Amino acid sequence: MIRMSLNPLWICCLLMFLFTACTQEQPAASTATDSGSSTVDDVKPLVNRVLTQEEQAELTPDQVLTLLKEGNQRFVAGTLTARDHSKQVRDAALGQYPKAVILSCLDSRIPVEDVFDRGIGDIFVARVAGNFENTDILGSMEFACKVSGSKLVFVLGHESCGAIRGAIDGVELGNITAMLANIKPAVDHFKDYAGDKTSQNPEFVKMVTKQNVLATIDRIRTNSPILKEMELQGDIKIVGGIYNMDTGEVTLLEE
Repeated sequence: MIRMSLNPLWICCLLMFLFTACTQEQPAASTATDSGSSTVDDVKPLVNRVLTQEEQAELTPDQVLTLLKEGNQRFVAGTLTARDHSKQVRDAALGQYPKAVILSCLDSRIPVEDVFDRGIGDIFVARVAGNFENTDILGSMEFACKVSGSKLVFVLGHESCGAIRGAIDGVELGNITAMLANIKPAVDHFKDYAGDKTSQNPEFVKMVTKQNVLATIDRIRTNSPILKEMELQGDIKIVGGIYNMDTGEVTLLEE
């Protein structure tokens, strides 16, 4: 049997090293998985309530417009409200009391609820390519405001709209032809325009886009006595705006 001779001084140093390693304070565990991750304390609570009938009744049209403006600012800033959609779906099952009705284009790049940072049960959304009104849209708006209590009608146009471009260029194809006829009055409004009146002219497209929203607002008032009366009485407000495809910002139009 082989015996090893150990130096007492070496043994002492080894024991001191092991003792120090075992008793050294360990770093606290981080709640972040990597740099830039949120800690538990940073997580925002989920919004899980839906608007009640009483809360809707207390809102004014101007307050609703302000809420939409503020929501759009959050959308642009990338700070949308965290929501528990499953809970909101269940809570809204027995009734809905939206603040506003939005008439938007069909364009898939415009997520209307997100654009205004609204959740389930917050707004009605009607969509049609070119965001124009017709009998069906007007009936839907009347239902939203007169029956369901919404306080705001918002016509939302957007930049680089394919329907606007098609109407400008006189596109004819199946049912698209009849659809674009609803936008033609906005094009014809600029018959005396001296510049290039084609979709290749961004300035002209922008002019027609704005005019189409304003003309739609005028026709809503003309063709819906119900909505016109509600606006005159101060029960609702009818406004319009243009969505910026690059920034997500909605700019209100002056009538």
